[in-house]
Amino acid sequence: MSKLYLVPTPIGNLKDMTFRAIEVLNQVDLILAEDTRTSGKLLKHFEIVTPMQSHHMHNEHKTVHAIVQKLKSGLNIALISDAGTPAISDPGFLLTRACIENDIEVECLPGATAFVPALVNSGLPNDKFVFEGFLPVKKGRQTRLSLLAEETRTMIFYESPHKLLKTLTHFCEYFGEDRPIAVSRELTKLYEETIRGTSKEVLEYYTNKPPKGEIIICVSGKTSY
Repeated sequence: MSKLYLVPTPIGNLKDMTFRAIEVLNQVDLILAEDTRTSGKLLKHFEIVTPMQSHHMHNEHKTVHAIVQKLKSGLNIALISDAGTPAISDPGFLLTRACIENDIEVECLPGATAFVPALVNSGLPNDKFVFEGFLPVKKGRQTRLSLLAEETRTMIFYESPHKLLKTLTHFCEYFGEDRPIAVSRELTKLYEETIRGTSKEVLEYYTNKPPKGEIIICVSGKTSY
């Protein structure tokens, strides 16, 4: 019986690759990669020679059917993203759903996911939380922020460096300048850092020190501080 494997990859530090992930990527017939150039470096490092095929947000709607047919023909296929666990703000959901609808077994390996260490390291309540991923860029952004202003659980956001100040400014506006937040940057990498404080304090910090790298923002819920 063929199977789709969802395989997490390191978010920065290659030592976070699991033995099981390497084993699966070596054993499957095909690896679906978000960016074959980025993943090619990872596979080369671990001496994995399994063929790769591109599968990303711009082509996944078109390629899902063909991939399902390959699985039905008996191939075992692994899906990886550039970093972290597939389907978490990356391609994976559409293919997983299609496999389930076609009675194809799906198995997700445990492994690196950026928001988990950011949440645990934030110092904010983590018994209950909500993962928001990337906020809408334009349409629906204000509506979403207005709704989240009433959220009582810790909120987790992904953001790019050049949009961080805009997002922190919006947090000050919609959540209040005294709302506790933590911004984690470059997790598992050489220049990893977590800046904690109120939304105003963190905004001032990054206004004076332009951020670089991958960013996760954890925001305290409305009534949890």
